[in-house]
Amino acid sequence: MKLVSLKQGLAPIMAALLLQGAAWAQTPADAALLEMREASRRDNAATLTALLPRVRGHVLEPMAAYWEARARLDTASPAELREALARHPGSYWEDRLRNDWLLQLGQQRDWPTFEAELPRFRMNDDRQVQCYALMLDAVAQRKPAEATARQVAELWHSQRDADDGCATAAKAFLDSGHLPSSLVWQRARLAMETGRIRAVTQAVAMLDAKALPMVNAIHANPAKYLDEKITAIRPRTKELVTLAIIQLADDNPDAAAQELDRTRWKAQLTQEERSWLWGVIGKRAAQKLQDNALVYFAHGQEQLMHRDHLAWKARAGLRAGAWGHVRDAIAAMGQAQRSEPVWVYWRARAMQALKEPDAIAATAQARVLFESIASPAGFYEQLALEELGRAVTVPPAPPPLTAQETEAARQNPGLQRALAAIRLGLRSEGVREWNYTVNLHIPGGMADRELLAAAALACQHEVWDRCINSSERTREVQDHTQRFPMPHQSLVVRRANEIGLDPAYVFGLIRQESRFVTDARSHVGASGLMQVMPATAQWTARKIGLTRFQPQQINERDTNIQIGTAYLKFALDNFEGSMPMAAAAYNAGGSRPRAWRNGPVLAGEIWIENIPFEETRDYVKKVLANTTNYAALITGQPQSLRARLGVVGPRTAPTPITRDLP
Repeated sequence: MKLVSLKQGLAPIMAALLLQGAAWAQTPADAALLEMREASRRDNAATLTALLPRVRGHVLEPMAAYWEARARLDTASPAELREALARHPGSYWEDRLRNDWLLQLGQQRDWPTFEAELPRFRMNDDRQVQCYALMLDAVAQRKPAEATARQVAELWHSQRDADDGCATAAKAFLDSGHLPSSLVWQRARLAMETGRIRAVTQAVAMLDAKALPMVNAIHANPAKYLDEKITAIRPRTKELVTLAIIQLADDNPDAAAQELDRTRWKAQLTQEERSWLWGVIGKRAAQKLQDNALVYFAHGQEQLMHRDHLAWKARAGLRAGAWGHVRDAIAAMGQAQRSEPVWVYWRARAMQALKEPDAIAATAQARVLFESIASPAGFYEQLALEELGRAVTVPPAPPPLTAQETEAARQNPGLQRALAAIRLGLRSEGVREWNYTVNLHIPGGMADRELLAAAALACQHEVWDRCINSSERTREVQDHTQRFPMPHQSLVVRRANEIGLDPAYVFGLIRQESRFVTDARSHVGASGLMQVMPATAQWTARKIGLTRFQPQQINERDTNIQIGTAYLKFALDNFEGSMPMAAAAYNAGGSRPRAWRNGPVLAGEIWIENIPFEETRDYVKKVLANTTNYAALITGQPQSLRARLGVVGPRTAPTPITRDLP
């Protein structure tokens, strides 16, 4: 069909949608909905209002109504917005609109309307809304101010960047004397560690707006600030010095340590400030895999360090084989962090290594910890199984779904809307609707059997990412055929066998990369099932002799698998068959694992835990845990994760093949 045969006004929109991979509209209402999506992106309120009548009765009308009402948030009256909310009660899009309105009401300081709408907000997962609400609770004396101030500080500290909600509440509690200035400086420190200068300046401005030019100067050149400071300490100078040392440690932890070790700072900084800074310096040194990281950590007091510092102290202890440091770092963590499977596992391993209080007691206590997390569910859960002498196997399948359970999922309005949106090419909107329906629409989320039925519905429609994610939410039962599906099985197995790859490894990687979404595209430009970057695709195509390869072919399923598996095999050969290193190379590029392998010879799990990039560290763990589960499914035999980890250390002999692995 020629584009000129379409209505002139719709043609460029539909052409753009086609290029983005959206499905062609099947009905006039579908076409109007897609046009509304584009108008929403342009914030074109007039077009949205004009098009809304054309989608009346469409299964996705609640989504369209949300777009139209959101575009009018600045001009609509409360009565008009309440009328829009009432049209689609109980839907995700109703609650999404209420969330947007509550944020606007908070920014406008319209507290009576905010408090009237807040009880109707079902998701209640927006930190800014939570902070506004806590502030109002304290003002109305519904909750103790001291407790609500602590809650606001926790929410504020966890915000990635500057915001209005938590910053407004924090300022209110600061002014009332319920939030100490030290917690405001902690917010600035955390933001400086992550390079969020807007959040740094927002926090500092609450205490001293005149210091903002100096904060920006520190962010640009911390060494210059530290060199030029005068000996006499002006008000807040020492707090600015903490920010400068944090920023300096980002590139040069050794220089930051030298600065912090100067005599004047030993006297002028508090113990809390010095301990925090030693935690930052130790963390940065550990991330750079420096041997002196533990020396830096030892200068501070663990109970005064941030949770992220303690995690990196434990990792540095693992890398150095210093189990006492691992034990102490984990012991200093808060209960929630200490209960994470990663630290439960390493706490038990430290007990075994240190034999405290004696070998028999240590073995018994470690076994209790391993038992508390052991399962096929994840990386450390599988390692705990193996510590207990058990292999990774496929758990028994749950009882089959009943006809009533299956029909309830099929008739669920939220799931219906999500599937319709995904079919129409509105994947991100469909995913949000699906996640809300299974996790937030009902307090506590769906029950296990409901989740299994929702996952089965997604699998039936080949919406594999929602199938996997919904099944993973179950708490008491596991259905591995849902959690670890194998779409395109004959193609993947044939291709893996042709080039000498374990099919389970390929499935494990695809599951982590794209969740089997064939048209997946990452924010950095990786495409397809195996999420191949354009430059990597070109390099690999040349290596395997695809002389006529064109960049757009990477979106074709067969070509994507051919190139992705070839690159994975090149990486595996380049790293002497090390599955952890090959997976790290697939995610972070070949040069980084080559650098990360230098140093002591480490057990694979210790090497993985010390990968400096959180994304890559999490990725490698999940790929290998996935691989072990897929192997159990494919072979029907018990499997070992540890056998796939091996050891990692410096290369002992040159490997000429694929030395230029990108």
